[in-house]
Amino acid sequence: MENLSSVTETVTQMVQPIVDEHHFQLVDVEFVKEGKSWYLRVYVDKQGGITIDDCVIVNDALSAELDAADPDPIPQAYYLEVSSPGAERPLKKEADFESAVNQYIHISLYQPIDKVKVFEGTLAELTPETLTLNYKVKGVAKTVTIERKAIASARLAIDFSGI
Repeated sequence: MENLSSVTETVTQMVQPIVDEHHFQLVDVEFVKEGKSWYLRVYVDKQGGITIDDCVIVNDALSAELDAADPDPIPQAYYLEVSSPGAERPLKKEADFESAVNQYIHISLYQPIDKVKVFEGTLAELTPETLTLNYKVKGVAKTVTIERKAIASARLAIDFSGI
């Protein structure tokens, strides 16, 4: 079996022109095994939100590209899923972080800061090396500056505190 990152890199190169042609944004590509089945998941978005019809366009075009590819970049059986990244979309690229400024986000760290490994709050400031998050602990406003290299994962989050 081909290396997982090689599969995602190859598929990213194949799907990017399709996404660009339709003025969509490629959010992420993942190739994962769940149970006995493999899934190739492609997450796309656009200004105003992606529709099911948009996902079908990408799915059909990418499926045709994958079927025509020689050698086959994914020799084993798999399911292709094209969808919206959802309300809690991952933040991976620089543009993702830039568009998340002043938005509520969830950050997981490799190592804890003051015994805390997970933060949720508003992304207040972004630099190439750090991000600053405004968050609350038991109703008390706090601010933390986190080195970007310390971030294991980041995504948009839904703030339920004001509901």
